[in-house]
Amino acid sequence: MKLNSTVRAFGLVLLGAAASAITLQAFNGATAATNADTYKLLNLFGDVYDRVKSDYVEQPDEKKMMEAAINGMLTSLDPHSSYMDAKEFADMNVKTRGEFGGLGIEVTMENGVIKVVSPYDGTPASKAGILANDLIIKIDGKDVQGTTLNEAVEKMRGAINTPITLTIVRDKRDPFEVKMIRDSIKIESVKYNAEGDDVGYVRISTFNEQADSGLQKAIAELDKKMTGKEKGFILDLRNNPGGLLQQAIAVSDVFMEKGEVVSTRGRNADQVERYTAQKGDLTNGKPLVILINGGSASASEIVAGALQDQKRATIIGTTSFGKGSVQTIIPLGSEGAMRLTTQRYFTPSGRSIQAKGIAADIVIEQPLPPELLGKNVSTEGEQGLNGHLANPGGGSEGGGSSAYVPEDKTKDVQLKAAIDFLHGVKVVTNVIPAKPAEPAKQSN
Repeated sequence: MKLNSTVRAFGLVLLGAAASAITLQAFNGATAATNADTYKLLNLFGDVYDRVKSDYVEQPDEKKMMEAAINGMLTSLDPHSSYMDAKEFADMNVKTRGEFGGLGIEVTMENGVIKVVSPYDGTPASKAGILANDLIIKIDGKDVQGTTLNEAVEKMRGAINTPITLTIVRDKRDPFEVKMIRDSIKIESVKYNAEGDDVGYVRISTFNEQADSGLQKAIAELDKKMTGKEKGFILDLRNNPGGLLQQAIAVSDVFMEKGEVVSTRGRNADQVERYTAQKGDLTNGKPLVILINGGSASASEIVAGALQDQKRATIIGTTSFGKGSVQTIIPLGSEGAMRLTTQRYFTPSGRSIQAKGIAADIVIEQPLPPELLGKNVSTEGEQGLNGHLANPGGGSEGGGSSAYVPEDKTKDVQLKAAIDFLHGVKVVTNVIPAKPAEPAKQSN
């Protein structure tokens, strides 16, 4: 019996989700000086609030002011912590179930504008050619600057069949407009097919509540179709921006007989939780290749890191995004919820991929078509987000790479490399190493 997706009574844990509740502590262990500084700043906040309330040129919306103050406090921590009002919280719950209205696009905030992490497969954003790393500077002609991430996302949502125009900046070139029609976004997180008659291909586009059950169904159907002739399986996690932690654990467990999947660690030394696989590899130990790229983030990196460390899979592609933190969704009664970074996660070998990413075992770069040559289709990764958490192991940062995947499978060199690998063909990197710099010449 494999792990099932769970939703804690405490709230959703996004990747992924931390499994332990947050204990709110008053200033235990804090020095008297620190307490005094904190109270001084709280008094300052009260003074500013009172002055705005009494003297601002127009009657201010006090609720909006307070929500903005709360969100400002959270967003100052790191790029993934934020406040959600009641409607935004409800929308997020719908999204994790795999169905919502809008454009089908995963975004984050970067320098006051919206930055695309990845469009979901088959959605209006994907069909319109929105790419990872695009910057959204206007929504229906109105500047995004000055709005919160949640407000911008809300503007991009709307009634089905209604038009929307996004103004995009790509690779620091002149802005251009992309017109789309909103649709009902039903994320089928798992798609699958047989490549030939002996390789099972499974793509997971997001780790929503359907991921584990969809994967198990895909493997069962592929087993029937290939009737025992399978050479192995390909798990495609390219441009998968993540999702629920429990789903990442369950997906990893599908391919494992035993061993650690991931551990999460909080601020204090005793805040460590380890998640291990239960017996029962549903593929009976068949060879496994995982495809990743610069758009593979968070839950995708947990799966890739776990199966890489446990020597259960070969990773092909390019370096992943590098998001190694865990966000817990903490309900705030009728006032919405807060998304708070509460833990870092670590692969079974103890690696933190925060701001570094998962490196492929075999690096295969995806060639760009002529229309994209000279354009930036790579993600900067977590390291490119302002205010990101440092990697606890120190060292140089990295992460991020090309996020381009051709729709035409015949042009997908990463997929071809995975199929060749499972057929026993030797696969080597297609990246030409840089030539070492020549020593400077000296004149006599």
